[in-house]
Amino acid sequence: MQDRSDQFVLALDQGTTSARAILFGRQGDIHGVAQQEITQHYPQPGWVEHDAEEIWQAQLAVARAVLRDNGILAKQIVAVGMTNQRETTVLWDRSSGEPLHRAIVWQDRRTAGLCDELTAAGHAGLFRERTGLVLDAYFSGTKLKWLLDQIPGARSRAERGELAFGTIDSWLTWKLSGGRAHVTDPSNASRTLLFDIHRCCWDEELLALLDIPMALLPRIVDSSGEIATIAAEWLGAEIPLSGIAGDQQAATFGQVCLQHGMAKNTYGTGCFLLMNTGQAPMASSHRLLTTIGWQRQGKTTYLLEGSVFMGGATVQWLRDGLGLISSADQIESLAASVADNGGVYLVPAHTGLGAPYWDPFARGALFGMTRGTTRAHIARAALEAIAFQSADVLQAMEKDAGQSLSELRVDGGAARNDLLMQFQADLLGVPVVRPQVTETTALGAAYLAGLAVGFWQDEAELTALWRADRRFEPSMAEDRRSALFADWHRAVERSLHWANAT
Repeated sequence: MQDRSDQFVLALDQGTTSARAILFGRQGDIHGVAQQEITQHYPQPGWVEHDAEEIWQAQLAVARAVLRDNGILAKQIVAVGMTNQRETTVLWDRSSGEPLHRAIVWQDRRTAGLCDELTAAGHAGLFRERTGLVLDAYFSGTKLKWLLDQIPGARSRAERGELAFGTIDSWLTWKLSGGRAHVTDPSNASRTLLFDIHRCCWDEELLALLDIPMALLPRIVDSSGEIATIAAEWLGAEIPLSGIAGDQQAATFGQVCLQHGMAKNTYGTGCFLLMNTGQAPMASSHRLLTTIGWQRQGKTTYLLEGSVFMGGATVQWLRDGLGLISSADQIESLAASVADNGGVYLVPAHTGLGAPYWDPFARGALFGMTRGTTRAHIARAALEAIAFQSADVLQAMEKDAGQSLSELRVDGGAARNDLLMQFQADLLGVPVVRPQVTETTALGAAYLAGLAVGFWQDEAELTALWRADRRFEPSMAEDRRSALFADWHRAVERSLHWANAT
């Protein structure tokens, strides 16, 4: 076997709050990390935007930094894999490469009213059937329609082929390739409300309903394969970009949940629980999403997904919005300083509620406070809310799949919080397993890229590389678990429909 000890795969991980670059060696081990935060813009309540040009500059900066800081030459990088925040929508000028507007972030709720109008007109079933998604402002299609409606002359320019639409993977690939590649992969395309997940192509009927010209859309390429070539000017040599997947699909691949019935939960800005359902899409009767996981070697793998909008973002809000903590890593010790939540429940519906509720008009609420409530109780309620939301999703997923999980693999920043992971295991009643490498989103992108160029031979090799760091075994009594769930659901019920209540 060829010695590849001095060769690496570079993963570009463009997330909601930061751009990162991570170097992976042949054992799936990390050889370097660089990170830079992304500015969050909130122009109106419920609106969330990013500067697409800032995203590009930040991603380029960390890619260069991780090579420089670790003494790695461009010729040692055999491939680049990319993973990205999904659904976030960019519209740019093909000739200048300049965005026409800030990127509209996946959390943004400005098109909730449009989604209601489309539902009232009877179109929700068609979108569900073709795309596997619920008709919600979360996804890219209505965001793109908003941009075309609001920017003067944009739609006519789009029809003439002057503009390009993309999720963040398309935008970064365009920039990295010097404008030569306008592409996306099925995992990202399946999050747009514009893509038929059964035929794996853009759907003309859905495009017509949203009045979106086909000329805007990127070409569909495999998640693992010959995708694009990164121009030499950026990293010092031409390097193949050979892996792309949306962040949650990439994390599922990085957790090597490659067999039917395996599932993982990523605790990032949001929480995203995905289950592998094999080569056929599984329709959900519990308001979960059917989505494409990845496509490689002509085969498409499908997933069931439940999305929680406020996961780690809840902790970020405690830090930045309330000032209860000065850094995110303080929350575990603060929450652990009290024995329980003291009857306090936080419903972090700051940007609505995702699965299985899908209520864009729900709003955040704090229940059960007394004169004895402290900041520690609120911190504990915030952590517990992340676990409660994830448990709601998993219970719906088990009903859809007709089977119970034997374990849940976890990753993301908050998966390093032992208190949260133990509470999650207690709520679910199954072991929660944290891997040694928790950067599984970036690892999945690296695996997809490395497989395409032979850096790793096959999926069996990836499975052999996976190692557990810790198993959290459930220990909570069933009556206690039931009581906690009952109070949680009571709190959720009171937060629903708040923004449009009459």
